[in-house]
Amino acid sequence: MMPFIQIALQPFQFTFMQQAFLISIVVAIPMALLSCFLVLKGWSLMGDATSHAVLPGIVLAYVMGLPLEIGAFAAGMICATATGYLKENSRIKEDTILGVVFSGMFGLGLVLFVSIHTEVHLNHILFGNMLGVSWAEVMESAFIALVCCTLILMKRKDLILFVFDPQHAQAIGLPTRVLHYGLLAILSLTIVGALQAVGIILAVAMLVSPGAIAFLLTRQFGTMLFSAVLIATGAAFLGTYASFFIDSAPAPTIVLLMSVMFIVVFVRQQIQYHALTGSNARH
Repeated sequence: MMPFIQIALQPFQFTFMQQAFLISIVVAIPMALLSCFLVLKGWSLMGDATSHAVLPGIVLAYVMGLPLEIGAFAAGMICATATGYLKENSRIKEDTILGVVFSGMFGLGLVLFVSIHTEVHLNHILFGNMLGVSWAEVMESAFIALVCCTLILMKRKDLILFVFDPQHAQAIGLPTRVLHYGLLAILSLTIVGALQAVGIILAVAMLVSPGAIAFLLTRQFGTMLFSAVLIATGAAFLGTYASFFIDSAPAPTIVLLMSVMFIVVFVRQQIQYHALTGSNARH
């Protein structure tokens, strides 16, 4: 029988697992930072919309022989720009516009997707291929993550004010339109960096869960950012590690783990709330 330590260290002995650990953590950091802004801004559906809307761009980029990342980013920005234009020039609410735009683009992407016969497994774009990434793809995702994290942290004060009070931000002279589309551009770029790891469909969970869990745990935004990164990287590492032993795909395991964390934190908060209100009622 193999010693426990030797069994526990087995995942780190394989190159494909080393790459999976690295890319999962690299992808988790910018998505965690961004998730805090999306949750507070009420843009969780925007992450969902952009994640699905990149599919036609990916397929068209493949047909034209361009890098898939360029097509994904272009499609994401088209989705964001179209949503902003329709919101400003119609009486329809933003969530309705998002539903129309992203479902239309995703439908177009699926039509193009099934009409292309190729040896390239585009299914990996939908569901992720964390165990099949190369070192070059890990470095590419790391570069994109570095750019996104740098932009977010450099402009975090302006973005915080824009998220909490856009009218006040505009009144003091901040370029709110630039911040609006800049945040959407960072969102699209972050999704592009996550394509190889978690895929389109699961990216939305990575863009919402860390911020939502951190929001339940803290009342200070700086602490929320730190907590979200810690939650996302911890879930990425543990989910990838657990997937090795339960013979599961890492991406859905990570998402499932974050969902369990959210439920645990929510239940804990409810217990504390009822205990506090019960104590106040007795006094």
